[in-house]
Amino acid sequence: MNADPAKPFDRALLRRRRNRVAETASRHDFLLRRVSEDICERVQIVQRDFPKVLNLGAHTGALSRSLRALKNVGFVVDADHSEGLLAHCDGPCVLCDEEAISFGDGGLDLVVSGLSLQFVNDLPGTLVQIRRALKPDGLLLAGLLGGETLKELRHAWFLAEEELTGGASPRVAPFIDVRALGGLSQRAQFALPVVDSEILTVTYKTPMALFEELRGMGASNVLSARRPVPVTRGLLLRACELYEELFATGDGLIPATFEVLTLTAWVPDESQPKPLKPGSAEVSLAKVLGKGRGR
Repeated sequence: MNADPAKPFDRALLRRRRNRVAETASRHDFLLRRVSEDICERVQIVQRDFPKVLNLGAHTGALSRSLRALKNVGFVVDADHSEGLLAHCDGPCVLCDEEAISFGDGGLDLVVSGLSLQFVNDLPGTLVQIRRALKPDGLLLAGLLGGETLKELRHAWFLAEEELTGGASPRVAPFIDVRALGGLSQRAQFALPVVDSEILTVTYKTPMALFEELRGMGASNVLSARRPVPVTRGLLLRACELYEELFATGDGLIPATFEVLTLTAWVPDESQPKPLKPGSAEVSLAKVLGKGRGR
């Protein structure tokens, strides 16, 4: 396919697939539940209230349900571009694309997002929109899949296609890494951005079980540059064989790596701490480290 490099993801296909799996999506949301727990812990640590909260890319509302149980969280709105998924959310809902946030400037205290932003085509633009929707000193907490995600699957597909077709096509999404996400947050004019990385390894009985899990998440191949023809049975079986040969554990299970990046970033405000100007320190670093003259 002649894909637009500025639009690596087929957002319309992603929406259709998520609508299709909406009824059973909660059976495959273990990663989202893990991310939800982590985001809620971070919200609890912050010593302030968040009266107006947006859950961007809410999926079936798992994160929002946990947030509403917190004492320092008030009104929570779920927003997603899949009407099928929104139908399973409990609170107030807004149908909107993560790339076109339909909220006014400076009205939100907190924006959270669980495993949604990695599928937007214009992440820098989306971050700018989130910053504008937040109040000064507002907080963004977002969990995204990072670059190590599904590295085993990516390798197995590559080898299978190279062996059987003499080339390779995009099969697994190119996810962002820690440094790039931190840099994009600064470009979007967020203050104090911090990105944490956690590697999770999940095991399955067979590669096919992993494929079924990804389909259940609505997260199978939605790359715009994917081949328009269906995967042949021979290619699929060879990819499974290579996956097992290269990565199977001693007990016969196959591992799948998921890297979860968590972004914490604030909208600039005068009340926030500022870095000192160069040369303004009262004690030299050499003296603190015991590396002065005569040492």
